[in-house]
Amino acid sequence: MSNIPLAERLRPKTLDNFIGQEHLVGKNAILRKAIESGNIPSMIFWGPPGVGKTTLAKIISNVLDRAFYILSAVNSGVKDIREVIEKAKNQQFFDTPNPILFIDEIHRFSKSQQDSLLGAVEQGIITLIGATTENPSFEVISPLLSRCQVYVLKNLSKKELLNLLNYAALNDFELKKKKIKFKETEAIIRFSGGDARKLFNILELIVNSEDTKTITITNEKVKSKLQENIALYDKQGEQHYDIISAFIKSIRGSDPNAAVYWLARMLAGGEDIKFIARRLIILASEDIGLANTNALLIANNCFQAINVIGMPEARIILSQTAIYLSTSPKSNSAYQAIETALSLVKEKGDLSVPLHIRNAPTKLMKELGYGKNYKYAHSYDDNFVDQEFLPKELSKTKIYEPQENAREKEIKANLNKLWKGRY
Repeated sequence: MSNIPLAERLRPKTLDNFIGQEHLVGKNAILRKAIESGNIPSMIFWGPPGVGKTTLAKIISNVLDRAFYILSAVNSGVKDIREVIEKAKNQQFFDTPNPILFIDEIHRFSKSQQDSLLGAVEQGIITLIGATTENPSFEVISPLLSRCQVYVLKNLSKKELLNLLNYAALNDFELKKKKIKFKETEAIIRFSGGDARKLFNILELIVNSEDTKTITITNEKVKSKLQENIALYDKQGEQHYDIISAFIKSIRGSDPNAAVYWLARMLAGGEDIKFIARRLIILASEDIGLANTNALLIANNCFQAINVIGMPEARIILSQTAIYLSTSPKSNSAYQAIETALSLVKEKGDLSVPLHIRNAPTKLMKELGYGKNYKYAHSYDDNFVDQEFLPKELSKTKIYEPQENAREKEIKANLNKLWKGRY
């Protein structure tokens, strides 16, 4: 029996043997054309686990006969990056193509770690290929992202997964020793979740658990062999991100049933309860916000409570909070407002603070007009007076947009009363 996992034994070496991602590497597809031309940019592969990100990077290296370095963002730091860049520099000869540096889970690199790549990418010392399961727009720094082409990889289809199963049974030197029949495939396909690596892991688990020469794959057999690990949850791996994403999206979508289900999946898999509670705090502000300001208080109290109580009772507190947040009215107006403001700052971040709202701690500043004509709101009716607080270039710009929930309708009415219809 081989010590090398099935997924690694069957890793394709050429594009012709690669299954899936036809939109990228099929005939006349954009990435295939780039590879065949030999002129590839630095790139980011964004997609779920087990869809071929690492395999594609290795195929590119093989096809183009480039030196290949691989780092994992989980256990590599700036020192490791600098060592690879130094090796790449030492290999630079006339007409020698630059090496490929593949960084798995690049979204886990900090800003400083990503910064350390910029010079080498810009100068062509290395061609960077990063792999991420997270949206690179949020997880990869802008200067690095602007130097890379982003390619989106998709979950494998049922047809593609079935092709992989048949290919494995017919071509793997270990599996060929047995006669494998696929009587039913619904369960193995469903449990794989579109992940080729997980598909092969399940197949290998079933095959290795039986001593018979002939092995028949059925739905019941798949479920039976996986029952001890039915949660299919790896708190240290990529599944961790998939299930917390499903949990958050379920609450955002006001589905308490799904929220509690995904919560149970995490708890059954041994997820850190503090991690779950922290994400609930973020959600309470990002997705509920001003529609129900008690949500943030509840989520914060949940975090404090689970730290005091611990498991197993903490599951009840987390369940209560998840249901409360799921059934609460939703608003992302606070999130939208800060994103709009940050975009304005990026475009016009050097605008002067209006003189009348500047601080005037010294005589000279007062003489220069700092604080002059400032109107103290509490000296007026309703503790309000109409005056400008934005730079004049942004005068009357509306950044906060109240949404159509009961609480923000009240806020909007009050703002319109104060600001004479501006909202």
